[in-house]
Amino acid sequence: MTVEHGDVGLLKLRPARRKSSVATVTTALLILLHAVLPTVADDSAVILSYQRFAEEPGRLTTTLAELDAHIAHLRDGGYQVLSISQVIAAITGGLPLPQRAVAISIEGSHESVYRLAWPRFKAAGFPFAVMVTTDAVERGGNAAGWDNLREMASAGVEIGTHGAFYRVQVGRSMAGVAADLARARRRIAGELGAPPRIFSYPYGQYDGRVRELVAEHGFVAALGQQSGPAYSGSDIYALPRFSVFGPFAEPARFRLVLEVLPLPVSELVPALPIVSSNPPPIGFTVAEGIGPLNRLACFASGLGQLPLNRLGARRIELRLDAPLPGARVRINCTMPARDGDWRWLGLHLVLPPAPAN
Repeated sequence: MTVEHGDVGLLKLRPARRKSSVATVTTALLILLHAVLPTVADDSAVILSYQRFAEEPGRLTTTLAELDAHIAHLRDGGYQVLSISQVIAAITGGLPLPQRAVAISIEGSHESVYRLAWPRFKAAGFPFAVMVTTDAVERGGNAAGWDNLREMASAGVEIGTHGAFYRVQVGRSMAGVAADLARARRRIAGELGAPPRIFSYPYGQYDGRVRELVAEHGFVAALGQQSGPAYSGSDIYALPRFSVFGPFAEPARFRLVLEVLPLPVSELVPALPIVSSNPPPIGFTVAEGIGPLNRLACFASGLGQLPLNRLGARRIELRLDAPLPGARVRINCTMPARDGDWRWLGLHLVLPPAPAN
C-alpha cells in the first residue's frame, strides 16, 4: 500500500459556542440524508484538499484531467459530497454522516479556483470551501479578487480563511495572532457580508494557544494538514484532510483515500503537532473492537515502515532510536478493514531544530 502524509490530532471535541442559521440548515439536511441513505458503523467523511488547477502538472497543482477524473469518480461512485459545514454539524451535533461522505476544501484563493475549478464543481453540483488569505487577495497577482469571491459566495461556495497573512502562527505573540485573525474576519465580513466560520492553519502548524485563539475568535472549526477521515472522535479544531494535488492527485490514489475508515484511538502522544524532542515519544491506545492489531503498520515520510511496540492489549508505542529527518515529518498508521478498506490514523509533526555541532 502506498502511504501518504498525515496527522490526526484526536483531542476531545469542543463544540461550537453558538449555532448559526447555516448550522441549523445543515443539521436538517444531514438528518434528511441519513433518513434516505444507508449508514455504516464507522460513519466518517473524507475531506479533500486542493490548491491550484492547471493544464500542466505542478507541485501544488491538480491538472484538469485529474480534476475531471476526480469529479467523475465522485459522481459515478455513489459518494455523497457534503459541504464542510454539514460535516462539522454532524460531528459537533452527534449526528451520523451518510455513507461515503466526502467534503471538498481548497487552500488559498488562486485565480484558477474561480476560472477552472468552480465551473466544474458547479456543473457537478458539488459544494466546496475556499480558504482565503485576505492580504493575498488585496495584493492581486494570481489570487482571485473580491468580485470573484463575492460571486462564488453568493452561489453558495463557503469562504474560510488562513488569516490575513499566510504564515506560521506558532511562536508569535498571542496579541499578534489575535490581530491577524480579527483583521481577516473583518475584511471578509466587509466584502462578503459574513465573517468566515472555518479556519485553516497555515502549513498545518498550531499549538494549544493558537488553537484556543481560533476558537475564541468565532471559528466553529479548523482544518489541519494531517491525513485521515474526519469522524466523531476528531478534534473539531484540527480536522484531518487528504491532499489531492501534485503527486497526490493521481486517480488510483484518489480512489484509495475515498475508501479509508477512521482508526479510532485515545491517549494520543503527541496530542499537538509541535514537539520538543527528536525523536519524539509517539503512542496511542486503539479503541476496543478495532483489529486485528497484528496487521497495524506505521510509516514515516522519508523512512518507510517504523517498528511498533505493543503494550498490553491495546496500547501501541513507536520507540525510535534515531532522530526523525527534516523539520517536519508525517507518520501514517494503517490496518486493513472490511472489504478491502483501510483504517487510517495520521500524525503531522513539527520537529525542533537540530542541535548545532
